[in-house]
Amino acid sequence: MAKPVKTAATPKKRRRLFKQYAALPYIVRDGALLVMLVTSRETKRWVLPKGWPERKMKSHQVATQEAYEEAGLIGESALKPYAAFNYFKRLSETRQKRCHVEVFLFAVHRELSDWPEKRERKRRWMTPEQAARSVAEVGLRKLLRGLRLEAPGSSPSRG
Repeated sequence: MAKPVKTAATPKKRRRLFKQYAALPYIVRDGALLVMLVTSRETKRWVLPKGWPERKMKSHQVATQEAYEEAGLIGESALKPYAAFNYFKRLSETRQKRCHVEVFLFAVHRELSDWPEKRERKRRWMTPEQAARSVAEVGLRKLLRGLRLEAPGSSPSRG
């Protein structure tokens, strides 16, 4: 009878998490909370404006810059993340990166008619529930469904 061969368990390949910062643009219109989503450039999926860390910029400043570049929004970003989620960013047909996105609430003060990525993206105001039904990322969907308005004219909170 042959002896069993001992094998070491193959460790799972650890995937590095790449950090991104996103703005969650919101307004209160007629007492209703609305959030803005933009389309991604390649796949045209609905997403939050987001970007990679940049030297000499704080995370909330990156979120503010992305809201301007991708959605044409001027406003104020919270200094601390509201929430976070993970997703896979598709780089090509066969390559993807696992990303951790810190999301900053972004109070919109002004919506521009022209902005840097206007010809590459669409933007749309939606209720949090409409936005949740429009996004592919499960973590982002949960985040949007948990968004609540504390009081008319105030900042959103987690539900």
